[in-house]
Amino acid sequence: MFRRLTLAAAAVVAASALVLTGCSGGGQTAPSASAGTPDADASVAIRMVLEPGNLDIRETAGAALDQILIDNVYQGLVSRTADQEIVPALASDYDVSTDGLTYTFTLREGVTFHNGEELTPDDVVWSLQQVKDTASYADSDRLAHVTTIAAEGQTITLTLDQPDSTLLWNLTGRAGLVMKKDDTIDRKTAANGTGPFRLAGWKQGDSITFERNDAYWGDKAQVAEVVFDYIPDTQAALTGALAGELDVLTGFDATLKEQIEADGAFTLETGKSTDKGTLAMNSTKAPLDDVRVRQAIRQAIDKDSIVAALGAGQTQYGPIPELDPGYEDLSDTAPFDPAAARKLLAEAGADDLTLTLTLYSGYGTTVSQILVSNLADVGITLKVNPVEFPTWINDVYVNKDYDLSFVLHTEARDFENWADPDYYFTYDNPEVQRLYAESVAATDPADAADLLAQAARLVAEDQAADWLYNGASVVAVGTNVTGMPTTNVNERLDLAELAKSKG
Repeated sequence: MFRRLTLAAAAVVAASALVLTGCSGGGQTAPSASAGTPDADASVAIRMVLEPGNLDIRETAGAALDQILIDNVYQGLVSRTADQEIVPALASDYDVSTDGLTYTFTLREGVTFHNGEELTPDDVVWSLQQVKDTASYADSDRLAHVTTIAAEGQTITLTLDQPDSTLLWNLTGRAGLVMKKDDTIDRKTAANGTGPFRLAGWKQGDSITFERNDAYWGDKAQVAEVVFDYIPDTQAALTGALAGELDVLTGFDATLKEQIEADGAFTLETGKSTDKGTLAMNSTKAPLDDVRVRQAIRQAIDKDSIVAALGAGQTQYGPIPELDPGYEDLSDTAPFDPAAARKLLAEAGADDLTLTLTLYSGYGTTVSQILVSNLADVGITLKVNPVEFPTWINDVYVNKDYDLSFVLHTEARDFENWADPDYYFTYDNPEVQRLYAESVAATDPADAADLLAQAARLVAEDQAADWLYNGASVVAVGTNVTGMPTTNVNERLDLAELAKSKG
């Protein structure tokens, strides 16, 4: 959901940073049961859950922007696949020096922006320098260790003051997006990128439309148009799909598999994701400052029942999901054991405890109802406080005024939040901070991942939070549609291979 936002950035976070389905693991793209000849003039209607507040991907937080704009409209020197592999994009190739201090990229030739202007090395240097120098830009601090950004011919060189194992990954996101130098468009309502689709229109409160960029430097999009229809209510989306008004439904409810597949027009696809259903615990407040109480809460919760109720996903017992570097099965740190939980609470003198769970009301009640029941079984009364998103931002994220809070964090490789004592998690462990810093400074990816794994185990052993499940990407795909991503779609939705058959 979030990376490390400044308080100013938090104030403009839109509800688009959340995934509302609660489970939202797998192939990268969905096959078609009845694929025919692709229709180059086709329009594909995709149901989305949350609409962005504006389109300014530089200064507006929210996963809804990354999800549709990166790869499709805006691109960087490098990109990432749904399975988290880093691949060339506007750079045809790249190289990293053995000491990790110099990154060189060969910029492709013959690339144009959507307004017809040529992509130049100056555009790349300007774009990256703007991000580095503008604190209000999302992910500005991702380039903190970059000291110089220079171009010679088609070669772009980034020089660092110390190794940064996260840099290439960061360049696949907002920090690395390349825009036209000194472009004067209003990025809140317009876009000028280099991707396979261009922004065609935005009916606020209804839909965003992309059209194929016929001047695209790579393989052209296989459909003429993509319409993102913003339909928060799942039942309304199901009705629209069965009426033939939608071709794809993202953020779908896996428990509705039979209904969506009933007439053979759709198949339900599930893919892995980095979605982390996280139960934050405010360890600055008694009795949650007692590790025994936090462990008791974790051991009282039946993760398998949550996954079963959601209909998709898998259990997760630590801060790093399976798709991310440093993943390890940490179920041994807090196995489901209500008897052990009751004993821990008694030892802590907290066997008659009342806590409040503050969460965004859009998440529904499935998870909170299970938490209420599980915690009641060990003597904890859980009061559920559903609030509007701005209230959650103010009370929980900014002011840290909460006992427990549930959030579906969708972002990949966001372990840094556990190394930030100012983040709303309230977790402060100098050893974890040291291990994370060493991971960032590592020049060997295997070493970096091992250090992350060590840090993640410490977080789990400290019972810093609970990780209720690793969500699945749940997508209902029309049987005449191919190439729809099904892995990690809550974070990025690359539609380069999307196609729709005739008939």
